[in-house]
Amino acid sequence: MSHGGHRAIGVFDSGVGGLTVLKAVMERLPGESTIYLGDTARVPYGTKSAEVVTRYSLRNAQFLLANEIKLLVVACNTASAVALTELSAALPVPVLGVIEPGAKAAAARSHSGRIGVIGTPGTIRSGAYQRALVEARPGVSVVTKACPLFVPLAEEGWVAGDVPERVARDYLAEFKQQAVDTLVLGCTHYPLLRRVIADAVGQQVALIDSAEATSQAVAGLLKERGGLAGANPSVSHRYYVTDEVEYFARVGERFLGKPIQSAEHVDIA
Repeated sequence: MSHGGHRAIGVFDSGVGGLTVLKAVMERLPGESTIYLGDTARVPYGTKSAEVVTRYSLRNAQFLLANEIKLLVVACNTASAVALTELSAALPVPVLGVIEPGAKAAAARSHSGRIGVIGTPGTIRSGAYQRALVEARPGVSVVTKACPLFVPLAEEGWVAGDVPERVARDYLAEFKQQAVDTLVLGCTHYPLLRRVIADAVGQQVALIDSAEATSQAVAGLLKERGGLAGANPSVSHRYYVTDEVEYFARVGERFLGKPIQSAEHVDIA
């Protein structure tokens, strides 16, 4: 892999949410080129069966592999939860998901060992965070909750005011009762709602952003394998989507924190 320093880091997600992971990777590793694939024709993954999500994930990975990537980041919590083992087995490059880095960060951060996890129904149902947390810290007690309405709120830009505050209070009340001291934002959309989530659970609860933890894991893995780009004058960031380019570019800007210059439509079905 040391020859592959100039190759790009591949990132896929079911839609725009994974751009929070891409953003963290770009900020931590500004010398790396990236290729992002949003499977917007088949979004959302969070409500689909594990079998279907795995099939979509393998197809996404093959597309990115054809574009000569050196590392694959599965920037979708649902796909990380159900398809990571198959992806790792099928691909000749290292594969990183967002769940294990987030779980490790939460396990290290928590004082009480009472940790909350919020995510899509698919992610929560999979039990992947629960397993990763127990592995990182045996004896930990985990409280989970699916928060499906957070995704459309983030995409609509409804990240402040009455509506998201009320939704957050309703969803997150049980974390207060259960006295968790750390909460994992187990969906890539949730960092956009960080403020209302923090208000709902209380400032004493540490929020763990999987995107941040994942970017650290990417940097660590590339360094360890001698695959960092080094001085790279020709850094490029490419975006591909399987549906409407315009919606992706407009909504994606909120998640990436800057304009998406050019996204291309691809048909990988």
